[in-house]
Amino acid sequence: MVILGGTGNNDLNSPVPGKGWNLCRMPFWQQGTSSHRQSQGNNSSHSQGHQQEGTSGPDSSGINSVSAVARALLPTRRRLRLDPESKLYFPYEPGKQVSSAIKILNISRSNVAFKFQTTAPKSCFMRPPSGMLTPGESLIATVFKFVEPPEQSEKQPEKKVKDKFKIVSLKIKEGVEYDLELFEEQKELVAVEQILRVVYLDPQRSTPELEKLKKQLAEAEAAIEARKKPPEDAAPRVVGEGLVIDEWKERRERYLAQQQLEGADSL
Repeated sequence: MVILGGTGNNDLNSPVPGKGWNLCRMPFWQQGTSSHRQSQGNNSSHSQGHQQEGTSGPDSSGINSVSAVARALLPTRRRLRLDPESKLYFPYEPGKQVSSAIKILNISRSNVAFKFQTTAPKSCFMRPPSGMLTPGESLIATVFKFVEPPEQSEKQPEKKVKDKFKIVSLKIKEGVEYDLELFEEQKELVAVEQILRVVYLDPQRSTPELEKLKKQLAEAEAAIEARKKPPEDAAPRVVGEGLVIDEWKERRERYLAQQQLEGADSL
């Protein structure tokens, strides 16, 4: 007979009673249950120890900082649609100030402010440099840049340019009046929409990019001229109480003045 857990010298005739049955004092299935309960107790005490250690670990502020970093790493949802999307095309005319244009469209459901930034603020400027667009509103911004003459005498329209532009955006809450200082006050909410690379075009060579640039520049200039004109009043102009100046009266005054001139000529 094999005795579970005993040694070779422990048998039924052992001088010490029950020495060979140390592991068999209770049924085998009860022994397994007991050892299982004991391991569960050890595991529970081990987990409680970890929980107690966790209370002395990083606080909620540390967790919040980690979540903020994680949010910063996630790609932000675009608020603006740009055309061209990632480039600014300029005609290559060394020693002159040239212009580029880009269309900015608000594709979000809220008011969005935008702002230009550049690595060459002394030789470049934007019109407008910043602004706010309502949902679905768009405008064509003009970018002006001075082209430095090349070191060599030959033209190099395809040469690389170090100057770059960046467009950032900020969501404006309903009822909040737009101010440029909002970008500094809410800088943690400012999102980078796109970094624009400068590309030179040969003005003597017709390309789709050059033709599109000319069209956008013409539209931007027309929009500026339209904003300069005062709004036309459809209603009659009222001067004082009960005195109305209308188109009929202006015509009558011009007619009387013309009659006086004709009378003077006849005399």
